[in-house]
Amino acid sequence: SLNYLHSANVMHRDIKPENILIEKDPRTEEVCQIKITDFGLSKIVAPNEVMMESCGTPAYVAPEVLIKKGYKK
Repeated sequence: SLNYLHSANVMHRDIKPENILIEKDPRTEEVCQIKITDFGLSKIVAPNEVMMESCGTPAYVAPEVLIKKGYKK
């Protein structure tokens, strides 16, 4: 999960629907597992490190990142 990654100081930096896989039980259609894929932009960060570079898919950037970058309406 993202909590586990963050506890290990790993930041994915490109979470979007295409990078989330959902596995369902074929008999019940119940969700069995959720997997995060595509760690190409991930980064191991030091505790309290502030990341300043822009990366990821622009359509899925968090609003608070856009505000910090000066793209506020």
